[in-house]
Amino acid sequence: MDFTNILGFTAASLTTIAFLPQVIKVWRSHSTKDISLPMLVTFIAGITLWLIYGLLVNAAPIYLANGITLILNLLILRFKLKYG
Repeated sequence: MDFTNILGFTAASLTTIAFLPQVIKVWRSHSTKDISLPMLVTFIAGITLWLIYGLLVNAAPIYLANGITLILNLLILRFKLKYG
């Protein structure tokens, strides 16, 4: 693996892991009142586009990170819609 891919996977790991505390907090508290729905939907749209882009250019760090980040943010969206 070359330096570029190591850099990409490191960045991807950090930005993806950054959402775990939020998912855990929402799961435990059942509170999403401080999360903006328009921001969340816009972010999910952007992640989806990054995922598609990563697949089209065959960039594993991009599509893996955005695939996982998409799942985490869809969980947050589910909680947002369920608990308000």
